[in-house]
Amino acid sequence: MVNLIGTYECKADTKGRLTLSSALKKQLSPILQEGFVIKRAVFHPCLELYPMSEWNVLMSKVNRLNRFVKKNNDFIRRFTAGVKIIELDASGRLLIPKDLQTFAGITKDVVLSSAVNIIEVWDKEAYEKVVEDLADGFGELAEEVMGTVKFDDDDGVS
Repeated sequence: MVNLIGTYECKADTKGRLTLSSALKKQLSPILQEGFVIKRAVFHPCLELYPMSEWNVLMSKVNRLNRFVKKNNDFIRRFTAGVKIIELDASGRLLIPKDLQTFAGITKDVVLSSAVNIIEVWDKEAYEKVVEDLADGFGELAEEVMGTVKFDDDDGVS
């Protein structure tokens, strides 16, 4: 499993290409050759960049859904809408497809934010607004989400 760390700012050029910071590229170096999948996020106007190995794990779970249940089929269709495979070019840049740039409101200033095993790709202004909006009440959210997790010595979480 991939565990990414950090938040990185970069610029999108007029074609939507992003140059990854050397620190992020170093974390991704073991998986750069696999390529990535990029898609619309479910809850926010940002994009999610999945290393191919992480995407395959997620798709194996989604593939277990019964496609003869309409809501499952509808979910799969919406979840995978606009999904694209992307790779770093020879200059180490990622090309964000135009339709996904539009969805996320990406123009120039971009934030790449690690979210454990994926990278969220945000317009900088939108990212800062969401982080600020979440600041109030974050302690309560942390307690609600993590407060009942039991940590043990074997695998860390139970």
